[in-house]
Amino acid sequence: MFDFVRKHTRILQFLLVLLILPSFVVFGIQGYSRFASDEGAVAKVASQKITQAEWDNANRNAAERFRAQQPDIDAKVFDSPEFKKQSLEQLVRQYVLAAAAHDQNLNPPTARLVRVFSSDPQFAALRNADGSLNKQVLEARGMTPAQFEALLRQELTVGQVLAGVAMTGQTSKLANRQAVDALFQVRDVQWLKLEPKQYAAQLNPTPEQLQAYYKDPANASWLTAPEKADVQYVVLDLDTLKKRVTVNEDDLRRSYEENKGRFTAAEERRASHILIKAEKSASAEQKKAAKAKAEQLLAQLQKNPSLFAELAKKNSDDPGSASNGGDLDFFGRGAMVKPFEDAAFALKPGQLSGVVESDFGYHIILLTAVRGGQPQPFEAVRGQLEDDARKQLALREYAGAAEKFTNGVYEQSDSLKPVADELKLTIQTATDVLHEPGAKDQGVLSNRRLLDALFDPVNRAKGRNTEAIEVGGNKLVSARIVKYSPASRQPFEAVADKVRERWVAAEALKAARKDAEAKMALWKQSPDKAQLPASVQMSRKLVFAQPPQVLDAALRIPEKQLPAWAVVDLGAEGTALIKVNKVLPIQISEQELNETESQFGNYWGKAEAEAYYRALKRQYKVEFVNDGKKVMEKAAEPQKSASAS
Repeated sequence: MFDFVRKHTRILQFLLVLLILPSFVVFGIQGYSRFASDEGAVAKVASQKITQAEWDNANRNAAERFRAQQPDIDAKVFDSPEFKKQSLEQLVRQYVLAAAAHDQNLNPPTARLVRVFSSDPQFAALRNADGSLNKQVLEARGMTPAQFEALLRQELTVGQVLAGVAMTGQTSKLANRQAVDALFQVRDVQWLKLEPKQYAAQLNPTPEQLQAYYKDPANASWLTAPEKADVQYVVLDLDTLKKRVTVNEDDLRRSYEENKGRFTAAEERRASHILIKAEKSASAEQKKAAKAKAEQLLAQLQKNPSLFAELAKKNSDDPGSASNGGDLDFFGRGAMVKPFEDAAFALKPGQLSGVVESDFGYHIILLTAVRGGQPQPFEAVRGQLEDDARKQLALREYAGAAEKFTNGVYEQSDSLKPVADELKLTIQTATDVLHEPGAKDQGVLSNRRLLDALFDPVNRAKGRNTEAIEVGGNKLVSARIVKYSPASRQPFEAVADKVRERWVAAEALKAARKDAEAKMALWKQSPDKAQLPASVQMSRKLVFAQPPQVLDAALRIPEKQLPAWAVVDLGAEGTALIKVNKVLPIQISEQELNETESQFGNYWGKAEAEAYYRALKRQYKVEFVNDGKKVMEKAAEPQKSASAS
């Protein structure tokens, strides 16, 4: 019943890794007191200033992470005010919490860092089989062990600021019951959907009506052909440079020898065992008897090892493996208790152990197979080595090529051919490139900065190259307009069918609502004439076929006003007429109430922690300035428009 509540409980558990790998902010608590110059600041936290460079880095890291998770994501998302606002607010949050942690003298002990790293499953990918830090994986993510330790310490430190508030959320029985009532209240509702298609067939617009609709300023946006252009552009990226570099075979073999560990699968062993149970709490006599039984079984097996499966089924106290003749399948280091692991990894296939004592009792182990532990041959990984080598060589060349590219498109701004010839790049073309692409996929030409520069009045009028614009990690683009088409209203003849279609759709919606209001007025006065379907039970815990607008409207009507009627706007789907008859009793057990109490306590704690964070923002006088202020204001515009409407 409360699955939808429970499923949100682990959301914040992913926040730590999200911040650490890669982190938006790479500054330690000890660095809190540094001062940034006023120039280039985008936000202020107390005496600290967040610079444009830090913000750019945060956006770049966030974009790279999103691209890794969603390779097909529209690149223009990364240039939206909403995306930039999110990264800036995250930077501010880090600075605020770091300042509070500094002032409160918070600093987690090293033992806690070790405990969190070794026990948190979110760091499993960074742990070797023996529990140590996998430096190769860390290096692949562009981080050293020292940086990782500093970041983990930092995140645990700032986490302490809010943890004391978030972990103490409590609600009373009364408040909990009120929340349950609000979420799970059940209402008896009758509803009727009036669809536009029921009225569309009766509508036949006159030419005058269509002309008036065409000329209505409210329809100008969809009647206007968008601004577009035919474009030439060149791209400089790592893929281009990777194809050109020469890779030395000796270097590849040297790299293979130096990095064999990357190509070696961890050794795993398959074993069967017989367990004679004797727990820690067992008496000395019980342990002695268990050990004697194990030694007796071992003596039998030493004479006839083929009896292992049979004896395991009859004698083993491990229910998980006894039925399979003691088979434990493959396991690596760290999967078994230490004495068992040491014994199993000391055996050869087919070899039998002695009696091995662990916290569970006495084991007899038969090693049946070994796999892994051997590096892949050079030939099998040569392609990967070559790709890595090409990438490294390309990265070395990229900085110089990027400088030539940037200077070239600026110094000879009337043509892309000189820079293309110098760097051996291909001039690409694209037709009907939109300044506002919407859902249209324009590849690199969907980048907002590039489009704004491309359609800049001066650039488009003179056919100038745009500056070199970074549209992704290590990817620069410059473009120029070859043919420009300004935005213009399409002639009536070209859009006549669309005008008629839209007019009918709009009028059908009006007719549906008018009919719903007329029916409501009539049926209120004469309930016996009402032609509503049979009632259904509506609640947020029950899922029916009704639109969400119907459910929301049915639950918003105050209980003291029932029975009550309402007309509900369903957008393009039409109108609904609803009658809410009564509130039905909630069927909920005491156990379920107790379950929700802890859940609501968690949410209450998180809400209080967020309120505390907002208080800290006021305490440290957070202020957005320059470009930071502009983006925050621009991102807020759609919300203001939505509120106004």
